[in-house]
Amino acid sequence: MLEQESIVYGVIRDVATEGGDFLQRSRRVNSEAILSLGDFDDFPHLTTSMFAIPVEELEQGTYQTQVIHFAASYQAVEYHWEQWLAKFETLLKRMYWASATVHLETRLSGNHTFQWTSHGAYHAPSDELSLQCAWDSPMAVSQSVV
Repeated sequence: MLEQESIVYGVIRDVATEGGDFLQRSRRVNSEAILSLGDFDDFPHLTTSMFAIPVEELEQGTYQTQVIHFAASYQAVEYHWEQWLAKFETLLKRMYWASATVHLETRLSGNHTFQWTSHGAYHAPSDELSLQCAWDSPMAVSQSVV
């Protein structure tokens, strides 16, 4: 019998800019925030190894917007989802970004999509967060604001 596996994956979209000091500073802050997570964490884990920080080369996937993607599999993380979200939001509060999306896939409670959007052109560290949650079901789709 398969254990109850949950898959979490998503993307953090950096601020789209044309370069300059702000670009370098924001991407340095973002990289430092992710690297500060470390390699070990109490369950539910949120670690550096879950994230891919792209290089700054145009030909290597960073045109104007740096796209930071992440993924992990867990055993029944939905039972600890508030803790995981709190850890993820703590990370987001330390970063510059335009939007962030997390997908949670579970066998027991279906699929969920969580989205954060900036109130202005971008979110700066310590700005307030705005979260929307959508539950995906084969029969219907409902949305709620958390």
